[in-house]
Amino acid sequence: MHVAHDSLALPGAHLDLARMPGHWLLARLGKRVLRPGGIELTRQMLDALAITSDDDVVELAPGLGATTRLTLARQPASYVGIERDEAAAAQVRRLLHRPEHRCLHGTAAATGLDSASASVVYGEAMLTMHTAAQKEAIVREAFRVLAPGGRYGVHELGLHPDGVSAAVKEEVMRDLSSAIRVGARPLCAGEWRRVLEGAGFEVEMEASAPMHLLELGRLVRDEGVIGTLRIFGNVALKPVARRRVLEMQSAFRKHRQVLCAVALVARKPAAIQPG
Repeated sequence: MHVAHDSLALPGAHLDLARMPGHWLLARLGKRVLRPGGIELTRQMLDALAITSDDDVVELAPGLGATTRLTLARQPASYVGIERDEAAAAQVRRLLHRPEHRCLHGTAAATGLDSASASVVYGEAMLTMHTAAQKEAIVREAFRVLAPGGRYGVHELGLHPDGVSAAVKEEVMRDLSSAIRVGARPLCAGEWRRVLEGAGFEVEMEASAPMHLLELGRLVRDEGVIGTLRIFGNVALKPVARRRVLEMQSAFRKHRQVLCAVALVARKPAAIQPG
């Protein structure tokens, strides 16, 4: 899971550490798995997507390519990443060595891909950062790009149990958005399910994991011992980054009773045959 990256080429390189979005700050400190449920929940999502050599796969917002590597190991017929950050897209392209493997500059809500051109679409840690209307637009785009019978996977920040009060949601969103410098709008698992079903998908798998992105055990499982030590070393050398990381960790721990990670895999219904 560990890839050598040129830190100067990482997304957000032009931004001040105090204002940089939290996920790019963590990337600059050496963190490579930037998913709320860690690599384990990512693997559960990929297992449920059951990618084979017959699949044409689209990954929305691949980031630094941690999941891209896992997907390519399954040898799909084709792979297309859609990434709006050109620096991130350049990192992903370093992993692509076949003509049927591409990473295009674009947005998840307007990929520019042909309708019914993919059999698998997935995205992680991306819908959470969008408004309700933007979430719906991205999921509708995934539905459009998928062929009938195609599978769609998401791995996002969640709240539990279902029925969390509006006041608690507002406090969580306010604290997380302040800490990570990006709007964070997590949903309960039932609400994530309804977003997918509202676009026409049929949900087939749901899984969850604790939101332990910055806890030591998760860091070691996701980054390995050497990777974790590298992150700690970088944090120690950068006082501003250290304050930011502690701020994020404090926000996550404050809301640990309601925060979680959620993965869903859904299917676009097969076309109804006449007669």
